[in-house]
Amino acid sequence: MSQVYTGIELGTDSIKVVVLEKLHNKFHVLASVHSPSDGISKGQVVDIKKCVSSVRVALKRVNDMLGIKIIKVIAVVPPTGCMLDIAVGSVDVMNSSGITGGDVSRVLKDSLVGKIPEDSELVTAIPINFTVDEEENIKDPKGMRGAILETRVVIATLPKEPLYRFLEVLKLSGLETLDIAFTSTGDYYAVRSSRLQKEVGAIINIGEEITNVSIFNKGIQIKNATIPIGSHNVDRDISYIFKIKEADSRRLKEQFAVSMQSYADSNDMVEVPVGNDKKEISQVGISKVVEARLEEILNLAKKEIKNLTNREIRYIIVTGGLSELAGFQYLVESVFGLQAKVCNISTMGLRHNRYSSVIGAVQYFDDKMSLRGKDVSMISESDAQTLMSPEDKTINSDNIISKVFGHFFDN
Repeated sequence: MSQVYTGIELGTDSIKVVVLEKLHNKFHVLASVHSPSDGISKGQVVDIKKCVSSVRVALKRVNDMLGIKIIKVIAVVPPTGCMLDIAVGSVDVMNSSGITGGDVSRVLKDSLVGKIPEDSELVTAIPINFTVDEEENIKDPKGMRGAILETRVVIATLPKEPLYRFLEVLKLSGLETLDIAFTSTGDYYAVRSSRLQKEVGAIINIGEEITNVSIFNKGIQIKNATIPIGSHNVDRDISYIFKIKEADSRRLKEQFAVSMQSYADSNDMVEVPVGNDKKEISQVGISKVVEARLEEILNLAKKEIKNLTNREIRYIIVTGGLSELAGFQYLVESVFGLQAKVCNISTMGLRHNRYSSVIGAVQYFDDKMSLRGKDVSMISESDAQTLMSPEDKTINSDNIISKVFGHFFDN
């Protein structure tokens, strides 16, 4: 069966939807949408009705691209206010012939008993390692023989109210949420490598109104902090300094400015309408404004990293749409040093860092299901056939998602 996954992120600036197919252990983009959002402020849903309208617009674009109706999704939510804790679980192995994915699911569920505060909801539980009888530090115990299976797990929770608002938006939009992942988890999985899985590092995501800083130890998120400043502050700075509309400021930031004024062209000028007149803005001038705000954001993130951990940081990765600005790597290195890198999403059809959280969340979900021994697809077999036959886009809505795969929110 074709493995097709859909991830959705409700951002302050935009709704991101990505549909990926896993084929021969590689992910291929079937559809991706970056659509304006409304009803979200600082990463939180503040107006459910407006947010639902935004999601429906984004979904229609995806459905039109694919010729099927997307119903099941992985929801990507910000880790603002998250609580991280370590728990342990232990179960008797059911089958003497070897540990199964079912045993893994049971021991993970056992680790959660009595660990979730009443005012919080579980987002995920990421296993640190497993123990089979006396053998420790096992990453994947499936197939091993033993009597007792134990695990150490990092439990991540969020306050119920903001999380439920996200889920309510998706439900009212006609979506079924199969799983939830933090944006920070998605960012990590988007850049994950064998080296990063052995080291302590930080991932910085510069969003529209907030910047998230997460610390990872051997692939497990252990700390998180949020800075109330982001890309929109750059737009406002440009608008204030040059007395132009914020819409023009945003366009100039994305299409004209560079991250460091020293790399700007002193002869490059652009005209911007101001009332009935036009104003000339130099690339050097606007880049100076952009650089000042970006440097502030990165230095605040640097300070947060020091506040979050005393461990030696071996890598720093910066992502988010703002990281696509020309010359951003040089600015990152000037603040953090050569160990810091800008995220580089290289998946064909998703070559933009704005998608890092959502594409990584899909990879995280696939990894999670693999550990539990589950083969999952978020579309029916008939819809999979429709995707393979692009010349015939006429389908009966009664056949959509006709096969029920069950609920896989087995944290």
